[in-house]
Amino acid sequence: MKVGTATLCLAALAVCCVACRRDMGHQAYHRPLDKSSFFADGMSARRLPAHTIARGQLQEDELFYTGHIDGKAVDLFPMPVTREMIERGQQRFDIYCAVCHGRTGEGNGMVVRRGFPAPPSYDLDRLRAAPAGHFVEVITNGYGLMYSYASRVEPADRWAIAAYIRVLQISRTASLKDAPPDERAKLQQETAP
Repeated sequence: MKVGTATLCLAALAVCCVACRRDMGHQAYHRPLDKSSFFADGMSARRLPAHTIARGQLQEDELFYTGHIDGKAVDLFPMPVTREMIERGQQRFDIYCAVCHGRTGEGNGMVVRRGFPAPPSYDLDRLRAAPAGHFVEVITNGYGLMYSYASRVEPADRWAIAAYIRVLQISRTASLKDAPPDERAKLQQETAP
């Protein structure tokens, strides 16, 4: 019986040794940007085919991603404007926009005080009349000296910033009578001596 077990072990070992080929483990490969003699252009890294879209990157909702409908900027938000959205917009504005535009949107941010050309105030009639989609487009593509923030600010945050810009614009001309009655009462109590 010992001979049978030994023979079986020896046969199993032979099968394992014969099956161990390292061809797949030692395939030819190139690191990104290495030279290659295989392709005519000499590059190992291949360009993506035209119009290739990565999974999860299909931007079918024109309004959400561009601020436009049929190629025209619109004053329509693709989601409800809530207090949380405006607070998020203020947070993102303070991070990305306030350095140039100032925290109140007057165009007097820290880099402007150090010599960078001043952006326009959000209180200009031209920008008061601009649709919300205009601000999303500017954040996405840049405008004038402002470069694109598309790689830094997510689309939902662009809309939150646009909502906060509207709040900044409204705050310039708002009066106490524009506040809801319960908030008006609180404000009157705070300002009373």
